[in-house]
Amino acid sequence: QVQLVESGGGLVQAGGSLRLSCTASGSIVRINVMGWYRQAPGHQRELVARINSGGTTNYADSVKGRFAISRDNTENTVNMQRNSLKPEETAVYYCNEDPIFTGWGTKYDTWGQGTQVTVSS
Repeated sequence: QVQLVESGGGLVQAGGSLRLSCTASGSIVRINVMGWYRQAPGHQRELVARINSGGTTNYADSVKGRFAISRDNTENTVNMQRNSLKPEETAVYYCNEDPIFTGWGTKYDTWGQGTQVTVSS
């Protein structure tokens, strides 16, 4: 069974930095798109950044120039370095991977459990 485990959340002051990581486990052969989403209280979940297997990245306009997503295919890990954080970016951050090709089949639209990030003003 495929599992995504996120780490790196926590409390940071405005203007500070945090690095999030998400590692997938479970007989994985290849992962196509790996991405990060966030959901703030009272808001819908939104895309923050994603990266495909070829290394092409997409970012939400609000984070361009401050966030950087990267992946390590040998470790099945996606990372996101976030700088100059703002209080309004307080949210639960979720890792998403789609699809994941495994030794027993393909798993679509897989989510991690989420990690809380709080940015204090």
